[in-house]
Amino acid sequence: MIRIANAQENDFMFLSRRIALKFVALLGVSIGAFCASTAFAESVDPVLQSLISGPQRSQANSVRDKYRHPGEVLTFFGVKPDSAVVEILPGAGGYWTEILAPYLKQNGRYIAANGEKASPSADVQKDNAALAAKLAADPADYDKVEVTEFAADKHAIAPPGSADFVLTFRNIHNWMSAGTTADAFAAFYKALKPGGILGIEEHRGKPNEPQDPLAKSGYVRQDVAIGFAEAAGFKFVGSSEVNANPKDTKDYPAGVWTLPPTFKLGAQDHAKYAAIGESDRFILKFQKP
Repeated sequence: MIRIANAQENDFMFLSRRIALKFVALLGVSIGAFCASTAFAESVDPVLQSLISGPQRSQANSVRDKYRHPGEVLTFFGVKPDSAVVEILPGAGGYWTEILAPYLKQNGRYIAANGEKASPSADVQKDNAALAAKLAADPADYDKVEVTEFAADKHAIAPPGSADFVLTFRNIHNWMSAGTTADAFAAFYKALKPGGILGIEEHRGKPNEPQDPLAKSGYVRQDVAIGFAEAAGFKFVGSSEVNANPKDTKDYPAGVWTLPPTFKLGAQDHAKYAAIGESDRFILKFQKP
């Protein structure tokens, strides 16, 4: 526990120098809304949209599209059919794998940087096995998927300077808990080409409350996430509000996992949390100079 705390202190040392300069980031909703209004002047690629609606999608993943808006998110990031994309920890469900792998198969490259093969964690091993089974079950869509290992900076998620995009969805809170945030962002920076894009989604914390360094609730302040990326050398490009949810009050007994799809409290107030929907999330775009 001491190791985690010390690592977190290191993570927040570089943030403390930047937070004062990032007050404008506290206006994330209004700023993001402006960015989103300009970003989505470009419509979703019809090929991408057809894959989002395609038969390779699982029902469990498709029903979440109303909260996750995959076409709009990937369009905001700028992913094209010939892009080289690294997704960090696609996990057992492979929500983005179902879309990105067939979209990039012919002219691009999709790298799934999943859990460390030697991890002692049963959950990591379960996720690795589930993703491997998913890829093997549908070679028509997944035979060109490259699987690498992600464990902060212990492994190369892709050859240095080879990726056009590194995308991570709702993972920052886990790295904060483990004290590996700085190492994770360093790994992203290393993998990207100059000019490459880092795309981030995360549960958005309240901007007027102190950030828990361990992010035990699952929520991360938007300005804190921006600080992590900028400390690693990234340039902030913009944000999108496509996955904003004003119904999310962010004050639940079991943190963000109280809400769907996890419903950690089970039947307790299930209808109430179902009516709120999935969490309020920020979408951030950064560039490697």
